[in-house]
Amino acid sequence: MSHTVLYRKYRPQKFADVMGQDHIVSVFEEAIKKDKIAHAYIFSGPRGTGKTSIARILARELKISNNDITEIDAASNRGVDDIRALREGVRTLPFDSSRKIYIIDEAHMLTKEAFNALLKTLEEPPEHVIFVLATTEPEKIIDTIHSRCQHFKFKRPSEIVIRDLMIKSAKAEGMSLDKGGAEIIAMLADGSFRDAYGILEKVSIVSKDKKLSREEVELITGAPSQSLVINFLDSLARGDAEGSILSLQTAEKAGVDDVMFLRLVINALRVAMILKFAPNSKKKIEEEHSEEYVKSIEGILDPNRKLLGSKNLSIFLEAYNDLKFSSVDYLPIEIAVYKITEGESV
Repeated sequence: MSHTVLYRKYRPQKFADVMGQDHIVSVFEEAIKKDKIAHAYIFSGPRGTGKTSIARILARELKISNNDITEIDAASNRGVDDIRALREGVRTLPFDSSRKIYIIDEAHMLTKEAFNALLKTLEEPPEHVIFVLATTEPEKIIDTIHSRCQHFKFKRPSEIVIRDLMIKSAKAEGMSLDKGGAEIIAMLADGSFRDAYGILEKVSIVSKDKKLSREEVELITGAPSQSLVINFLDSLARGDAEGSILSLQTAEKAGVDDVMFLRLVINALRVAMILKFAPNSKKKIEEEHSEEYVKSIEGILDPNRKLLGSKNLSIFLEAYNDLKFSSVDYLPIEIAVYKITEGESV
């Protein structure tokens, strides 16, 4: 029996299954109800947010059969000849549905000549044809195409949405995934449902049992341990630059990606600032994070420490951007440590 990867197994099959895109789902539900479907749409947004999934659901809701759904990968079929072939197919009537739908993925990869060839079809489209252009880079789609399409912008789902979905999916697979482990998966997925399922599947395959803890997720994915991040911040809060640098060296020696490490540091520092300056928000924080994580953050809070300030958070955000261009791993984080402990942030 062939194995179905999790992201395909749990791909939404109807609008009610879609998470994090209510602003799009509600429009299509009303459009279908009132039979006011446009002939062309642009779906833009980060990868793995459900653009092609919603295009397929739209086709299903309009009772378009698989025989009348054409999916094109513009990354490998991007030339004018490919679009000319599409135009020939557009002229033929649907096989066994009232409409045909063309889903063009990575639409921004089409050549200028291909866009111009597609434009001629969009100017006078047959009544039975719907186009969906899915893209992560809508700015690369020419204006004349934009003006002939309805544009829907997909949001990056929150880490909470992805976290809860992973817990639910793990349970459906006969596994238990604790909140801390789900938080790590959601963070690593960086807003992509597809990537989150890929990480969950990797962890479930390597795991020796069906109980997936935060520690196990950290070990399998290579994410820095919670204690390492907390120790880094605790040293920093005490003005102990050497202790913070040692934590960075430990992370680097363990092969932890510097961008991943700093993302967890920034997330932890954000939570710490909320707990310090908006204590009434603690209940919300506890709903979003595991009890163990919140307690570890509270452990570094001290009114006499200068760590928890917006300027220091800004320093880390600058370091995060600098990591993309640094030729030396962890160097921007080390510089941030020096700035903070030398008092440049106060």
